[in-house]
Amino acid sequence: MALFRELGYTYAFGPDIGQGGDHQEREDYIETLLLERLRTAIHTLNPAVPKDIRDEALRMVRDAAHGGLVTQNNLIQRMLVEGVRVAHQVDGEERGVIVRLIDYDHPEKNDFLVVNQYTVIHNRINRRADLVVFVNGLPLGLFELKNMADANATVRKAWNQLQTYQADIPNLMAYNAVLVISDGLKAAMGCLSAPYERFLPWKTIDGQELMQKGDDPLRFLIHGVFEPGRFLDLLRYFVAFEDDGRKLSKKIAAYHQFHAAQKALLTTLAAAGIGGDRRGGVVWHTQGSGKSLTMLFFAGMLIQHPALENPTILMLTDRTNLDTQLFDTFAAGSQLLRQDPQQADSVSDLRELLQRASGGVLFSTIQKFQKDRNEPQGKHPVLSDRKNIIVMVDEAQRSQYEILDGYAANLRAALPNATFVAFTGTPLELDDRDTRVVFGDYIDIYDIQRAVEDGATVPIYYESRLVRLNLPEDQRPIIDSTFEEITEDDEQENKERLKTRWAQLEALVGAPKRVEQIAADMLDHWEKRKSILSGKAMIVAMSRRIAVELYDAITRIRPDWHSEDDTQGGIKVVMTGSASDPLEWKQHIRGKAGNEAIADRLKDPEDRLEIVIVRDMWLTGFDAPALNTLYVDKPMRGHTLMQAIARVNRVFANKSGGLVVDYIGIAQDLKNAIATYTRSGGKGNPAETVQAAIKVLLEKLDICRSIFHGCDYQDYLTGDGSEKVATLRKGTEFILSQELTEEGIKRRYRNATSGLRKAATLAAGDDVVERCRTEIIAYSAKCLFYLVGCEGIEPTTR
Repeated sequence: MALFRELGYTYAFGPDIGQGGDHQEREDYIETLLLERLRTAIHTLNPAVPKDIRDEALRMVRDAAHGGLVTQNNLIQRMLVEGVRVAHQVDGEERGVIVRLIDYDHPEKNDFLVVNQYTVIHNRINRRADLVVFVNGLPLGLFELKNMADANATVRKAWNQLQTYQADIPNLMAYNAVLVISDGLKAAMGCLSAPYERFLPWKTIDGQELMQKGDDPLRFLIHGVFEPGRFLDLLRYFVAFEDDGRKLSKKIAAYHQFHAAQKALLTTLAAAGIGGDRRGGVVWHTQGSGKSLTMLFFAGMLIQHPALENPTILMLTDRTNLDTQLFDTFAAGSQLLRQDPQQADSVSDLRELLQRASGGVLFSTIQKFQKDRNEPQGKHPVLSDRKNIIVMVDEAQRSQYEILDGYAANLRAALPNATFVAFTGTPLELDDRDTRVVFGDYIDIYDIQRAVEDGATVPIYYESRLVRLNLPEDQRPIIDSTFEEITEDDEQENKERLKTRWAQLEALVGAPKRVEQIAADMLDHWEKRKSILSGKAMIVAMSRRIAVELYDAITRIRPDWHSEDDTQGGIKVVMTGSASDPLEWKQHIRGKAGNEAIADRLKDPEDRLEIVIVRDMWLTGFDAPALNTLYVDKPMRGHTLMQAIARVNRVFANKSGGLVVDYIGIAQDLKNAIATYTRSGGKGNPAETVQAAIKVLLEKLDICRSIFHGCDYQDYLTGDGSEKVATLRKGTEFILSQELTEEGIKRRYRNATSGLRKAATLAAGDDVVERCRTEIIAYSAKCLFYLVGCEGIEPTTR
């Protein structure tokens, strides 16, 4: 309450403003709005609107809470941001009047109230929220707080309580914009439909100073999020609803996305204004930290800013699949854009789309900025000389350096007065290929270290399982320096190039005996990992031929995984094709819809599809949180390698980290990529070796052994089911009895077993884990966890 009062909020005690209270504002506990506050706000903010229309708007807001929770929450979000559209008759014609609920431009003109112990009843179910934040009588924020002194009252249990609220009191939750959970030691923010892993800390107040060890996380969250101006900005620009055709989900910005977009708006306005150099700057956010959503939020802010006078936003990439993935993100969240984005299908289509007077959110690859074929030595035509065109370049480090000649030069000739803003996860600072020289200084940096610390991504671990090539070691790096630029899209156009050293290496990598060895080793490794953790895997092959032959080798070992039906089978190849491809490749070549269907299966943790084999597709921008293992049998370097390994850094339930398994020898290339990353100012190791996890595992194992010194648990390691159960009971009694004489042994046991399980999942597949498997299972047995009250572990009868 004190933290909210510091921000100027009014405070009320829930029972006081409830039915029969000393300062009653609610007729009953079914009504979740504070109606008089809302009615007053509607009158004050819309003085020119007739009373009957204002009353109708109030009725529509009250009725909006009935129906599917997320669907209704989406409807209410539109009312909050765009106003309530009330239809009425004027001279026999139906017209619409917009009734505003909030004044975003003048936060001080709104009513901010915080209430604790707020009781709500729905269908005779009575729930009491710890703390509710109201703006103009609308319950937009909700806190679930747990007692720091209670060891069993955790933030996970606070999140569980929010799930109960969503089921039991949707009449309150339908209006919610922000959810907060805290136990005093931790504080995290999320929204409706977000999993526990997506409730993240808010680590800054002003976007400059970061929270340090010892700082109060709840203070940073309340002051950082709920300061009236910031809270209204968050509500207005940083809430997105995504409809993927199967379900509607809600997403809200994390602190790094919120402040990056705010900073980018300021630098873009300066660059686009009088005297600006048209270089808006560089947003460096590590892969997997929500860069595409940050771009969506930023685009929404640009569109609504009056100084830009209805700008045209051009989203630019250099890969067709990345263009499609980014377009899909924007299309799913188009509510923020106030318009549907458009994707250029061809060079002529792009030129037509850009020759507009204003507005539009357009998508294109940079390759569509081609000169006229009949004048290859001439200049690219000017497509628009307007100054309110903002070009947002994704993965800018790859294709934006040829500003004297090439696609980047054509782009600037076509849009001479446009302002450019770069977004990247792997910036380069290598002589002339410097992202900042082309686009301006860094706007915001969110590196691997911060992303992992915040829980926005999971750490990546590296394991070497080389299968040697049949050539001398000193001849291994025979690959062209331009190899990484060869993609599936241009393979057919570079036949002569592919006949050179790339073809020599491809023949060695794809030798039948070697493919058989890799298939057998991958399956053995994957089966060991699956026995410890659930998830999916991706194999990166050097060529389409090798991808197909690897599929054949794996399915010979596991024939039950094979199916020519894309809705069935445990393994699939995802690649492009052409008319000249061998007939036996046909089952692996699909159109856009077919590949999307495979992607949906891979993203579904319940689907039996476990592994996909790719060459270049899905190595950039592809987001499948259940992926935890990347098997690499293709030479990669630089940003290409960094982006590929990031496929396994997405947050997912019970996922401690991602694993990159190297079959071809990318260790030095990975070191070089890391050196470039850190030289650019990035902190955190993109890929720790799996030995680091093994070291932690052995340390935690020793702690567990010392805790159980004097307790005979051999029957669990060697006995049958009944002996295992008896041993677990004996182990539980042993710990509980020691708690009376040794301070904190139960807590030490929890910490040790938690670290043991995490390290085991990170190193799953390694021989050390296999040797200690039974002992690890014994110490981390679920029923023993439950009996000593460990967080997040449910009892089992297994």
